[in-house]
Amino acid sequence: MSQLFTSSTIPLSFEPHDGHNAYSHRKPPPTGTDSLDEVEGAPLWQYMLAGGLGGVVGDSAMHSLDTVKTRQQGFPYNKKYKNMIPAYRTILKEEGFFRGLYGGYTPAALGSFPSTAAFFGTYEFSKRKLIDDFGVNETLSYFTAGVLGDLASSVFYVPSEVLKTRLQLQGKYNNPYTRECGYNYRGLWNAIISIYHKEGLRTFFFGYKETLFRDLPFSALQLTFYERFRQLAIYYNHGSTDLPVPVELFTGAAAGGFAGVLTTPLDVIKTRIQTATNLSDLNDSITLRNTNNPIVKLFNKNATLRALVSIYRHEGIFGAFSGVGPRFIWTGIQSSIMLLLYQVSLKQLDTIFGDEKKLEA
Repeated sequence: MSQLFTSSTIPLSFEPHDGHNAYSHRKPPPTGTDSLDEVEGAPLWQYMLAGGLGGVVGDSAMHSLDTVKTRQQGFPYNKKYKNMIPAYRTILKEEGFFRGLYGGYTPAALGSFPSTAAFFGTYEFSKRKLIDDFGVNETLSYFTAGVLGDLASSVFYVPSEVLKTRLQLQGKYNNPYTRECGYNYRGLWNAIISIYHKEGLRTFFFGYKETLFRDLPFSALQLTFYERFRQLAIYYNHGSTDLPVPVELFTGAAAGGFAGVLTTPLDVIKTRIQTATNLSDLNDSITLRNTNNPIVKLFNKNATLRALVSIYRHEGIFGAFSGVGPRFIWTGIQSSIMLLLYQVSLKQLDTIFGDEKKLEA
């Protein structure tokens, strides 16, 4: 999910707030006082609302680091953005907190809530169907549900990601420090109008495939790491799933951070394509001779491969890991914040609407 979620959305595995094991094959609803709703867990809208709130808060808290990462990836030859902490200080000093470090925040926030809500709704629905109705293996169900959740949320977060990355790279209007980026928008609305008229509607989906190539592996890796880390935490907690808050935060942070590092090259490619004013800018990575060669044809037609080769030729293997430090911290902390807020929100919603349901009954 974008870092979902987009901007990135992140599928996480949680112990259900109502005490039922939502990730194991459920037994048939017991006879007696237990209702089907109690066995099935919370309604989907509660998962969507809790996920949306968690996503917005998590993305908001880490937006400044995401800006540093975007500058590192978008200006690979600018030495002042090379290292994370000096780059953070430089942007803050030269451009300020809101217009510099929090440039592009509006499209990020506008895309965050619907994308994470769409992800968690799709994820929970798909997971229930696969496990309960079709009896699919749990691990495969989580993986498949995460993929479907990312696909659903990508409709919202990819266009917002394009706007966010461009405004992050540019900073404020007439910014003297970022003229090399190639565009100069007065604000979000001006960016939308300018991109639409000058580059076309399809530009809002630049890097769509690359974003999915980044987020689908990220979601799968993050989910796998989280499940394993949480199993270890439960084991050392004497088998109790009631983990302390610091442990919950650490497991989410470790899972998101490691997955973020491994998928950094895909994130670099996505950023380069989304911030390019024209995809022909990537053509210098391939010698357009011997066009009968099927490999050359493949590279010429695929922007992802062209970007990958261009990065390797001009910057080496380390170029593919530009911004890995901010990405590690961003994905780790964002995951932990989102996980904790997701759980807290679900518990609060269950308390409020669960009590109302009992009163109605």
